[in-house]
Amino acid sequence: MNAFITLLKCSGQTGLPSLLGIGVTLLLSGCVSLDSLNPFSSSAPKVKVNELPVLEVKTELRSLWQASIGNAGSYSLAPAVVAGSVYAAAADGSLARFDEGKQVWRVATGRPISGGVGTDGNLVVVGTAKGEVLAFDAASGRESWKASVSSEVLAPPSLADGLVIIRSGDSRVVGLEASDGKRRWMYQRNVPALLLRSYASVLNAGKLTYVGFPGGRLVALDNGNGAAVWEATVATPKGTTELERITDVISSPVTNGNAVCAVAYQGRVACFDASSGSNMWSRDMSSIAGLDVDSGQLYVTDAKGVVYALDKYSGASVWMLDKLVTRSPTRPLALGEIVVVADNQGLVHALRSDNGSFVGRIKTDGSAIRTDPVRSATGFVVQTVNGSVYSVAAH
Repeated sequence: MNAFITLLKCSGQTGLPSLLGIGVTLLLSGCVSLDSLNPFSSSAPKVKVNELPVLEVKTELRSLWQASIGNAGSYSLAPAVVAGSVYAAAADGSLARFDEGKQVWRVATGRPISGGVGTDGNLVVVGTAKGEVLAFDAASGRESWKASVSSEVLAPPSLADGLVIIRSGDSRVVGLEASDGKRRWMYQRNVPALLLRSYASVLNAGKLTYVGFPGGRLVALDNGNGAAVWEATVATPKGTTELERITDVISSPVTNGNAVCAVAYQGRVACFDASSGSNMWSRDMSSIAGLDVDSGQLYVTDAKGVVYALDKYSGASVWMLDKLVTRSPTRPLALGEIVVVADNQGLVHALRSDNGSFVGRIKTDGSAIRTDPVRSATGFVVQTVNGSVYSVAAH
């Protein structure tokens, strides 16, 4: 997920131009917003967008349906998909369920939504900038409960096996009972003074939850009590300045088979044994968008917008695509013979998984797609900044 709102700078801090275009926020006490550094701001320098190569369509990306939920504002609000239902939220507090494009229900939560959506098909959960967690019945849209955490909620809640896991903006992770919202446990750790604001959710795998942290750490938490089962190093901070030493895991980890993989900004991409945390392989890579994995390959969008395919077992390069570097491509989504990425021009691209060539493309409403494409039974779902929700089939 592209983790962009604005760039913050403290008095006396230098070196911020090196962060231009990476779509992140620096969290620092006593800082002020620099809108001129915001690539989505009207005052931001305009970056020329590269022309795309002529497309020889080999994979049809077909819109099955389109719906509207409302503008995401400065947040990255991702839809959630369970079976044939899509749940989407807007910054103004709107929350809705769509079944095959038909609106089943829509509620006004009465609070601006900053993080969401998370669902297990029974409960739908969103978060607010004031640290409120709001849960609704998935069938009817009625409010089930509300809870509070320590700071703003930017990441989609993660639900599995009766547990709602919330990652708050201060990097604390809280496990809430899905039945009533009562806190089961909380995990916190020391974080660096300078870190990137992250919209990345945790990966709730049932018995364990995998969480990436500032400082390049990946931690597996026991869902029963929130204790750390193991901790691994994705990347080690390097450099002499605090900016150079930012090495944050700000995208969601992924699993496939016995491997859990993660990537850090200004760090590395690495895969670990999911049960023990032992390192399987790692290589230098910087990413804020994130990664996906299938049975044979790992796909990563790096901080410059280059999309890579790596061998899942060794990390060796298979292919790379640099045609989207000015378009802020999202995390890749692996869908069999194709890999899907969306961009800040409202386009979704299909790439061949074996060589990275363009084989399909579809246009949405023209506004940026900041959030990751979400896998569905028929293909994938995307949500634009302007609030259009598209269900797309790939053939």
